Amino acid sequence: MRSSLTNPSPEKMRRFLQSRGPINAEQALEIAAQFSPKLLAKNEFLLRKGQVCDDYFFLDHGLLRAFASDPDGNEVTTAFYPSGQTVLEVSSFFNRTPSQENIQALTDCAGWVISFAQLNALFHARPEFREFGRGVLVQGFAALKSRMLAMITNSTTERYEELLHSSPEVLQHAPIKHIATYLGVTDTSLSRIRAGAKGGGKA
Repeated sequence: MRSSLTNPSPEKMRRFLQSRGPINAEQALEIAAQFSPKLLAKNEFLLRKGQVCDDYFFLDHGLLRAFASDPDGNEVTTAFYPSGQTVLEVSSFFNRTPSQENIQALTDCAGWVISFAQLNALFHARPEFREFGRGVLVQGFAALKSRMLAMITNSTTERYEELLHSSPEVLQHAPIKHIATYLGVTDTSLSRIRAGAKGGGKA
């Protein structure tokens, strides 16, 4: 039930703002006041395919995943979003076009949200926030490039171990079928890799 969800922390939002750009404590407090709290129950959608993404969402706690469907209708996970990250479909949000992805809560989630119009107003009014936004985008694009390269250059076992190291909550809360499509393997192959990792071996 939504009443059981835990509200997000204003302090965590302020710390996040200060961690990504030249924003001091007073500025972080003023900028954070422009965001509104948002709660998502497990399995609730932040974004559905066909909608224009209008939420720039900072995830205080919880886990979300982005996914799209292949031509046969199979869901393929494109991203996981653990706590402490911004969550949005970048192309849809900035180009104002319908999203090709869905974003869904895998656990109860809470965070802070601002709309496209509000975000642009802040960008124009606050130079320090523009620097923050640039830093977040650069970090996001770098992470996407690293993932693309890893899909080519790393073995499945290496990609699994990197996910285990960087985002252990994904392994705790995401169903194996979602993790498998994210890594580009079958459920059976991933089960074998996980068994090998637990046993100290390689798959």
